[in-house]
Amino acid sequence: MQAEVADSPWWTRSRYLDRQPFLRARGAVTKAVRGWFEAAGFTEVETAVLQISPGNETHLHAPRTELLGEGCERRTRYLRTSPEFAAKKLLAAGEERIFELARVFRDRERGRTHLPEFTMLEWYRAGEPVQAVISDCVALIALAAATTGIKQFSFRGRSADPAAEPQMLSVAEAFTRFADIDLLATINDSAGDRDALARAAAAKVRVAEDDDWSDIFSKVLVEHVEPQLGDGRLTVLYDYPAPEAALARRSAADPRVAERFEVYACGVELANGFGELTDAAEQRARFDAAMDEKQRRYGERYPLDEDFLAALEHMPEASGVALGFDRLVMLASGATMIDQVVWTPPAGEGS
Repeated sequence: MQAEVADSPWWTRSRYLDRQPFLRARGAVTKAVRGWFEAAGFTEVETAVLQISPGNETHLHAPRTELLGEGCERRTRYLRTSPEFAAKKLLAAGEERIFELARVFRDRERGRTHLPEFTMLEWYRAGEPVQAVISDCVALIALAAATTGIKQFSFRGRSADPAAEPQMLSVAEAFTRFADIDLLATINDSAGDRDALARAAAAKVRVAEDDDWSDIFSKVLVEHVEPQLGDGRLTVLYDYPAPEAALARRSAADPRVAERFEVYACGVELANGFGELTDAAEQRARFDAAMDEKQRRYGERYPLDEDFLAALEHMPEASGVALGFDRLVMLASGATMIDQVVWTPPAGEGS
């Protein structure tokens, strides 16, 4: 009988009842989050899912589709990996505080904390520093826990108090503490010195001949740093190295780092935020370099959203965050895997 239950579709009542408490918690957190943003003077927006470009980072992969125009000409479009490009156009148009509970899509991502289709909570503050959105993150995570009544986040044998003062830790400090690597010594201005990092990391991770600076950085981060973060309380990991800046502006105090941060609980990354880059020429150069590397590695590249690059010229200084809403609900509801907190599984997955 137990085997029959395990093999039955997710929508059978016996299986659905197991997930129902987590889904009720999701609804409560969603309502609380919307109330928090409304009280803080934010406007909720809904941006388009189909985009000319889904994002221009090397290891970001998106589903693609085709639309037929009036003359039946085929136009390639992508399912967005983030609402970021559209949201920043709204900032250029004059919006100052916006948020979206956005459905987003990622190819090549599936696991206990990953879904190919998921909900991203993304928000922006025009004219405000990155510290403001860090504070938002901490407040929203505590709000989610208070809404469900959970006192401790627990996941994979780790726990964290979501209401405690977070640990503030720079990436350089984390690499020194957990991997005994002087990370900043391997960065010249904004470029990574691959050989210097390879030597420093040789005893810590397996370094392949074709690994570049970012590959080695990621290996050390995943294997030695991330598992130590968010243990006992939240960790805000800030001042990411400039080669990992993505769409963040570089620090005025040290060009080797960027105004990028991530928030962790129980070793799980919950949020990724930036002091936003508004220099269109620099952003184009970063995109071009990333797409060249994507072509080399994966044999494909995504087009640039020229409308987005044009909008950057008119976008005000701003800070923004993307928070994995399903992951937050998973921790705040006591679920053990992300599938338990989504109403329906990804298409084609019946379990």
